[in-house]
Amino acid sequence: MTRTPPLYALTKGTLGALARTVWRPTVTGLEHLPRDTGAILCPNHLAIADQIFLGVSTPRHITFWAKAEYFNTPGLRGGLNRRVVSGMGAIPVERAGGRAVLDAFASAVPVLRSGGLVTVFPEGTRSPDGRLYRGRTGAVRLAAQAGVPIIPVGITGTDRIRPPGSRLPRPVPITITFGPALPEAGHATGPRDFRAHTDEVIRRIQALTGQEYVPAYAR
Repeated sequence: MTRTPPLYALTKGTLGALARTVWRPTVTGLEHLPRDTGAILCPNHLAIADQIFLGVSTPRHITFWAKAEYFNTPGLRGGLNRRVVSGMGAIPVERAGGRAVLDAFASAVPVLRSGGLVTVFPEGTRSPDGRLYRGRTGAVRLAAQAGVPIIPVGITGTDRIRPPGSRLPRPVPITITFGPALPEAGHATGPRDFRAHTDEVIRRIQALTGQEYVPAYAR
């Protein structure tokens, strides 16, 4: 099992404790998480707060894929972001594809094979309107390469914590639901398999959240 980075543990004990106290998220389905083996968590993506509440709700350490901009943005703010995401153990990924995506896979596979959990948002970016968008196949490709299952996760309420025009966060109901694992994703072979299993992951997420589905990629 992978070691929990000190900054991750500190954040979970401070910011995480605050989130649990203020929002009291409802968490179900934790029995679907493996105790000490690798798996990919695939949640829907409504807001930046998704990472916080997912980390708070999961008893094990989670390694997140984070967009590369958090690691290479210049300036004071960029430097702070870089220290935070690096200290949390995040893996940079270029959403545009190419060699950098292969680098992200190369970093994630050892984590999974050593028994760690990696989170990949299959929509690739936050939903612009609260609906659930078509999934990208990266999570299934990663599962097949590492030989691990995918666990769909449904998140609701995080998009209403700070809606447009609101200056302060609101104590709205938050739910995190872990669904049954898809072990077959770890045995996918070829583009047709990758697409079929990705579509199934999205269907499972929709069943957990009740979101309207959009058969197009989120932008």
